[in-house]
Amino acid sequence: MPPEESKPVTPLPERIIPAKEQVYLDGPKPRMYELGFAWKVFRQFIHGFRVLHFVGPCVTVFGSARFKEGHPYYEAAREIGKQIAEAGFTTMTGGGPGIMEAANRGAFENGGQSVGCNIKLPFEQKPNPYVNTSVTFDHFFVRKTMLLKYSYAFIIMPGGFGTMDEFFETLTLIQTKTMTGFPMVIFGKEIHQPLMDMIRRMVKEETISEEDLKLVLVTDDPAEAMEHIRTYVRKNFTVKPRRRIWWLFEKR
Repeated sequence: MPPEESKPVTPLPERIIPAKEQVYLDGPKPRMYELGFAWKVFRQFIHGFRVLHFVGPCVTVFGSARFKEGHPYYEAAREIGKQIAEAGFTTMTGGGPGIMEAANRGAFENGGQSVGCNIKLPFEQKPNPYVNTSVTFDHFFVRKTMLLKYSYAFIIMPGGFGTMDEFFETLTLIQTKTMTGFPMVIFGKEIHQPLMDMIRRMVKEETISEEDLKLVLVTDDPAEAMEHIRTYVRKNFTVKPRRRIWWLFEKR
């Protein structure tokens, strides 16, 4: 009998490298792709350093992109931006709508410096018009670095997953003394009560210490928030203006 004909082997399809860099966590890619990705990330960091180097000591406000003008939390964030400006700090946000717009707006309308660190997203995130300085990033981890790097204090307004991510990452850096002496304010007692209950449960379960609760002030009062920040900054920092040397050809 003639030998059985072997069935043709269907070759595996060649792996297609997606064009968008948002898939960089989707497993290993060819080494040249990885090198190119690392280079693009490096360029993003350098761009951020150049744009933000002279923005001055900042207070970063985190919060939802979804609150509209007239909402109590929008108006509270606007008041906070105003008080940040009056205290002589630059207001820094994620640069988008909602809480971010409100805080930038409060600073902008009262003669303060206002900065937005935006992110490219398929929805929600559009730059707001109340910023003196704006920079847009491709990746959340680059953006979060910039939101923390230039700030002396952090205010957490009501928000969603992104805000909680920013809150816990910042709090972890302060708790582990990767960042030392930086005050953090949570604004909105009622909405954040379940979160604070969970954090107190962590103390009970001994996954954090009692001392860690002192890292956060919870308030409904913008004036109390800013007084807490001013006291902390006076105690821990000497704010000095940077010499304006444009060694990376920063915009004047």
